[in-house]
Amino acid sequence: MTRHKVIVNPIAGRGAGERSIPLIEEQLRAYGLECELVRTERPWHAAELAQAAAAQGYDVVVAVGGDGTADEVLNGLMLAKAAGVPRLPAMGIISVGRGNDFAFGMGVPPGVEAGCRVLSQGRPRPVDVGRVTGGFFPQGRYFGNGVGIGFDAVVGFEALKLKWLSGFPSYIVAALKTIFLYFRAPLLQIEYDDQTLTQPSLLVSIMNGRRMGGGFFMAPNGRVDDGVFDLCIARQISRARIFTLMPHFFDGTQVREPEITTGQARRVVVTALQGSLPAHGDGETLCYEGQQLTMELLPHAIEMIGEPQAVPA
Repeated sequence: MTRHKVIVNPIAGRGAGERSIPLIEEQLRAYGLECELVRTERPWHAAELAQAAAAQGYDVVVAVGGDGTADEVLNGLMLAKAAGVPRLPAMGIISVGRGNDFAFGMGVPPGVEAGCRVLSQGRPRPVDVGRVTGGFFPQGRYFGNGVGIGFDAVVGFEALKLKWLSGFPSYIVAALKTIFLYFRAPLLQIEYDDQTLTQPSLLVSIMNGRRMGGGFFMAPNGRVDDGVFDLCIARQISRARIFTLMPHFFDGTQVREPEITTGQARRVVVTALQGSLPAHGDGETLCYEGQQLTMELLPHAIEMIGEPQAVPA
């Protein structure tokens, strides 16, 4: 029988992780899935638990939480792979967090019932993983959904401060606030595969998935299994233009706007020639004032359990 290690972040979604445990256990029993459930106790604990589960021969390691929990479990599995674990478990997700963008890109719908159904009826499929080096992680850190540099990152930092609001609305409020905090773009050199773009850039998104912030489609046509990152780069614009451009990110139509540059690449290096780089990976802070970040794509690095149909295009 397939053995599942279920790693729950009890504080994810303002306590939704802890509250979801009885229903998760009930649902998995109903599907006849063998599992061992464990709660995280501190930052990075999910990564440690996932790495240990891989070494112990579990077949599936499940992240229960939001983007941060999924990111840690992914990192734990990739560290196990780097350590030479002979057979890497597949990864599953039960989304009970705030943004759930990681799961969205991997084809996993939100909620306990939907997540448990996917674990039972879905199938493992190979997906790409990104690795970012620089900032607080000179040794490197893995990501599944994407890296955001500039405006996008500051929005995430501000959203975390909104204790009275959660989900996509918190990112909307944070984005409106960020317009008045972060509107002078640093001069960046952006090298992607064989191209170089040097310009003041308000935002640089390096996407493996499709969405950030719970509803901003940074890469509307992105796929997690196509072997390339999708890039979304916004040059310096006025605050007034930020207000009018922002709604285009809700449905991905920003790609048609003249201030936006898009592209695809397997390796991206972003260097601040003037100013600095605030950045996040899967919503986790990479740096507040970094100078250079390097993103590399690892094709089909792990298997992810998603919906029975193909990963969304």
